[in-house]
Amino acid sequence: MRDPFKALYIHVPFCAQRCKYCDFETCAVSPDDPALDEYAEQMAMEVRASAKDGLLDHVKTVYLGGGTPTFLGTKRLTQILYALSLYKSIGDLDEFTIEANPDSLDERLVADVWAMGVNRISIGVQSFDDDVLRVLGRIHDAAGAERAIACAATRFDNISVDLMCGVPGQSLASFEDSLHRALAAGAKHISVYPLTIEPGTPFFEMVSRGELAEPDDDAQADAMECAQAVLEAAGMHRYEVASYAFDGYECQHNIAYWTGVPYLGLGPSAVSMVQDDARRMRKQYDMIVEDLGRADMVAEDLMLRMRMSAGVDDGFYQRALQDLPNLPQIMDGLVRDGLVEHRDGAWRPTARGWLCGNELYGAFMP
Repeated sequence: MRDPFKALYIHVPFCAQRCKYCDFETCAVSPDDPALDEYAEQMAMEVRASAKDGLLDHVKTVYLGGGTPTFLGTKRLTQILYALSLYKSIGDLDEFTIEANPDSLDERLVADVWAMGVNRISIGVQSFDDDVLRVLGRIHDAAGAERAIACAATRFDNISVDLMCGVPGQSLASFEDSLHRALAAGAKHISVYPLTIEPGTPFFEMVSRGELAEPDDDAQADAMECAQAVLEAAGMHRYEVASYAFDGYECQHNIAYWTGVPYLGLGPSAVSMVQDDARRMRKQYDMIVEDLGRADMVAEDLMLRMRMSAGVDDGFYQRALQDLPNLPQIMDGLVRDGLVEHRDGAWRPTARGWLCGNELYGAFMP
């Protein structure tokens, strides 16, 4: 028997404007483009079909990501969420998140999605420095970001803010100021992402032509250490390599991903993870994009749990030995390299382990 889906992800592939670093499945369209109406109708149909097949019966978290879900507007979002509510008691969900960009938030939309059962909002701010926002190709400014967070706070308590570090031309002082402004605005959860240059993006072409400097690894490491110092001093805890939260505001949907929970993906490019005790597959619709046997499943679970401060508890470690008999040698090597430590009944990543993620995660999944 296949393990039931516990998480649902719905991908919205539209934005007002593509950012220069973005490699996600999304396109920039006008707010009245017929493609938006067609998408909302198609998603409502996919939600209904999934529900009738019993795929939503055990779902505990829902995440609308993109792209920019709030770019759809209230009418189209209502069409999708109403279809979901017909088959799933939204009030029984542990968490229901919607992503938003500052330019697409207003008080009416905030009130409407809150009334439809959304209880968490994640706002893609990236920076509170207008110069950095221009480099990234964002269409909002710092004042607009603060207005959006204030707008979200009229209904939502659980507000997350995304910030980016290591942007060419971004100073450490600028990044630290963004951390303080996110806290002052009322964020309960903050995700910090180092900029990566992905093939096919405008940034990739600019770097190739010498028009943009590549991100500096040392500067990114300094920024990640700064984030830890500032956010922990404010009372947040780092529960994952890039995620900080006040107690009780950890992202349950993402934790599902990191702990090997099966998830259903709907929408263009969305991936579903299906598994049983012996096999794990990731699919885009009916196309298998990854197929793991039992040993690789366990190795992946170890790697993903090492993203989290909780790490790998001794019970999971002992069970993993049945499929990975060389696990003690792997852990001993990571301890020697200062990437992992064993304390309080678990193998946990060190600060160095988080900064040297490729070395740490590659030990489990070369």
